[in-house]
This record gives sequence, C-alpha cells and structure tokens, in this order.
Amino acid sequence: MRTEPKLTRLDRVFARLDREPERPAHIDVPKMSRHRIVLFAATLAFYGAIVWAVVITSWLVRLDWQVMFFRPYQQWSGIHWFVDYYVVLGQRGPTAVMVAAWLGWRSWRQHTLRPLLALGVSLLLLNITVGAAKYGMGRLGPHYATVIGSNEMWRGGDIFPSGHTANAVVTWGILAYLASGARAQRWLSAVSAVTSLGVGMATVYLGTHWLSDVLLGWTAGLLIMLGLPWFEPLIARAEATIFDLRERWRSRSASAAAVGGAPPMVVTPLPDRDDVAARSPRAPAYLAPGPHTTRSERTPITPAGSRRPPHAERHPERHPRGSASSARP
Repeated sequence: MRTEPKLTRLDRVFARLDREPERPAHIDVPKMSRHRIVLFAATLAFYGAIVWAVVITSWLVRLDWQVMFFRPYQQWSGIHWFVDYYVVLGQRGPTAVMVAAWLGWRSWRQHTLRPLLALGVSLLLLNITVGAAKYGMGRLGPHYATVIGSNEMWRGGDIFPSGHTANAVVTWGILAYLASGARAQRWLSAVSAVTSLGVGMATVYLGTHWLSDVLLGWTAGLLIMLGLPWFEPLIARAEATIFDLRERWRSRSASAAAVGGAPPMVVTPLPDRDDVAARSPRAPAYLAPGPHTTRSERTPITPAGSRRPPHAERHPERHPRGSASSARP
C-alpha cells in the first residue's frame, strides 16, 4: 500500500479551477465599442459640468442648501431606522465581502479567475479616482458647513463626490457587467442603478452628503463601469500569469520531490497465525566446514597465574572456613 502525497490548500484550489481547460463559450468579454465610447464621453462631460456648477456656486449649490435646511430626517423620522440599514448597501467593507463571495463561487463554477480580477480592478480604480477627487477638492459636508450659501470647497473635507454612491454603483454594477446573457445584464443594470441612487438619497436624508455629492458619486461610479473594458486585456494577462506561475511552482515542487524526496513507504501486512503454523519447519543454520566438538571435550580456558586470593599467599597457615584442620601435637 502506497501513501499518496498530501496536497496543499493552494493545490486543491487550482485543481478545482483546472476541471475545465477552456473558458466556457457563453462568457462574453465586453469590448470598448463605439456606442460605449459615446456613453463614456457623455458621462465624463456630465461629471465636469457638475464640478463646474459647484465651483462657481450655481443653482446646484443653492439647491444643496435648500435640501439641507429642509432636514429630511426630521420631516420623515418614521423611516430613519430603515435608512440606517439601507445605507449599508453602499459601504465598502460589507458590500465588497458579499460581492466577492458571489464572484468567488462564479470563478469556481466557470473555472476562471476573471470575475475576481475584474472586481479587484474596479475597486482599485474606484479608490484612485474617487479618492483623488475627494481630497483634491476638499469639500465640507452639511454637518460641517461654515458659511451659508457657499460651496464649501477646498476646506479640508472629503465629501465630494459621495463615496457611498460610487461604491454602490461599482460593487453592484460589476454583477451586471459580468452577467452571461443580455437580458440578465439589462435587469442587473437597472437594479444596480436604482440601488446606488437609493443609497445616495439615503445619505442626503441622513444629512451626511449634499445632493450634488450624490450626483457626482453616481457619475464617478458609472465612468468606472463604462471604462472597465479597456482593462480586459490587463485582466487576461494577469490571469494567464497567475496560472503560469502556478504551473512553474507545481513543476518545481514535483522535480524537487523526485530528486530529494523520500521514497514512498511500503507497508507489509503481518502474517496470520494459521499461515505461520502451515509453513514448513525452519531450516537448520549453516555451519562452517571442519570438526566440531562438544562443549565438555573442549579444553578449559584458564587465566595464567594462581587463582588463590592475595591474603592466602601472605598467610599460608590459614585455611578456608569449613575445611578440615590439621591434627595438633
């Protein structure tokens, strides 16, 4: 019986991904078509228009202040508990964990790393673009506003655009982006758009964002989803590199085990007692040729010199205890 080599956790994961050597035919990788480029350009122009409207303190900023003074959380206080839970759909940690779990299962079923890599690239783009805009424009939120009617720009804030809204667009929109069929893409796109707008309006209700923050956050997330096909070649190369490194590591481990590894242990079962009794008697041991004598006929080996103790040599008149003494005169 031979013992099989113990597989590591990484070996088991890649073994599951290797069940199907080729990508399934129903998975279509989106490309940057002319229609998509037009939508991207229009969304980018809308993004710039919102920023410009806030910078020049236009009617959009006045609308922000009117909504803030309206205080929706006081007007409709009965739904405050629901909004507190609903706004979690735009937080980075919980949404990323839920979507990553679903896409991980998709990767296992479709035998490809593309869903997880697409999620990673989209979140990386979100952190870079939205984070740079937040700290670059430095707008203060409604709770920290200082001058009534001002745009509160470049005052050390990090509220513009809305990160909750942009994160909701990306994390839920990636499910529509990776959907297999056109019908599923349309339905998931509509659901992600409504969910992300709801998350943005929830932040306005709670008073943590201006209305213009939500509009810019929704536009920023949409730009990432529209421009994601430009990064598909990078995702494909990353996937190929990961599998290539895996193959090199496995071949190196196999060669190292073949050269310096211990041979497989062979376990021999113990014989039964009935088998031992049925065997022939044991053959006599082999003896070297030549005459052999019995032990009684051999010459005793005696050490040289007297075997008497030293005190008997010095006092010869003493006799051992129990021996017969000589007759006295």
